[in-house]
Amino acid sequence: MKFDEYHIAEGIKRSIGNLGYKKPTDIQFKAIPHILNGEDVLAIAHTGTGKTAAFVIPVLHILQQEINKTRQLGVKCLVMAPTHELAQQIDTVFKTIGKHTRIKTLCILGGVDQDPQKESLEKGVDVVIATPGRLFDLVSQGSLVLSRIQILILDEADHMLDLGFIKDIRDLMKHLPKRRQTLFFSATINDKIKKLAYSLVNNAIRIQISPKDPVAKNIEHGVAFIDMDDKRFFLADVINNNADKKILVFVRTKVRAERVKAAMERVNIETETIHSDVIQEEREHTMANFRSGKLKVLIATDVSARGIDIPQVEYVINYDLPDTAEFYVHRVGRTGRGRAKGIAISFCSEEEKKVLAEIEENMGKAVSRIEMTNREYHLTLEMPAEKEDTNWKNLLDQDIPKTNSHKKKKKNKKRHMRS
Repeated sequence: MKFDEYHIAEGIKRSIGNLGYKKPTDIQFKAIPHILNGEDVLAIAHTGTGKTAAFVIPVLHILQQEINKTRQLGVKCLVMAPTHELAQQIDTVFKTIGKHTRIKTLCILGGVDQDPQKESLEKGVDVVIATPGRLFDLVSQGSLVLSRIQILILDEADHMLDLGFIKDIRDLMKHLPKRRQTLFFSATINDKIKKLAYSLVNNAIRIQISPKDPVAKNIEHGVAFIDMDDKRFFLADVINNNADKKILVFVRTKVRAERVKAAMERVNIETETIHSDVIQEEREHTMANFRSGKLKVLIATDVSARGIDIPQVEYVINYDLPDTAEFYVHRVGRTGRGRAKGIAISFCSEEEKKVLAEIEENMGKAVSRIEMTNREYHLTLEMPAEKEDTNWKNLLDQDIPKTNSHKKKKKNKKRHMRS
């Protein structure tokens, strides 16, 4: 089924067409009809499957149809997201697909002046996308009234639970009408998430998009065994030998992020960090530069980068292995999007080998070992001018069997919408 065949507003179809998308992704195909029908939905799908557009498209149509009949004052749709970056990304998707509609959206975030947000609310908006902190500030002040909410959307709900927002979510329910449509989107499902979901939805349609492989097939994975104190030298080596590539570096903590940034500055490598201690204006500036390619290396924590879509990331470097195998899937999912190829390199110290084993068990296969001789290892610890170049792609290729040379290329592949 193509987007042209959906019973949605022509302005929405025009925006989708202008973006070059023809057919819905799996999550969009399964979710859109139920949402248009007014049903509650519980959807389990990873980032990169097109889940944002899966709720944006039908919600825009529902609200546009209502406006065409009679425009009532008040916020009609509330979208809750765990992080600033994800909230802004959702807002962008609403504005892009809703360009030819009369729907007004507002993104509410902490860390910036409240007054412009209050002024926008007073003028009237249809959709509010918000993170929990600032949302409750404005609700408690009476600046944001939720009594006319018709549609509640929780995106990356599992991450909201990880961040401790469950009490905030339950408190929010007191301000919402009981008769509403609830759309619950999560990357993972467990008993805790199920309990929250079923306390919010009513006779929900459950949709689960579970790829056989938890990570994309077009990502090459490699692991190098490196002492914890030596990792900064190897990161500088990867960056210097891939100066034209867009590289996303993951660390465990915000303190660690700043230390790695400082280490790169000492060898004249430009990087920026994104985490909760970076003020909102700087975060927006950094993300804009990284998306555009002006900034080539971004150092991030799991919390800050979860769920966001960054185009054309060619390398993901796990400077620190994540706390869980699940987080590894989220991290490496930043590269190899769509048909693009990506490379994920992990630096594994002795104390991280247990996590590596869990990652490999979750993937159902071993991560390719990046083999180095003692000489190659110790040369990397020396000054860049004194050592030979290390081609990490070649080192990785040496351990990856070539299995695709005999496969025929498929013709007339359809482009799918991923947001």
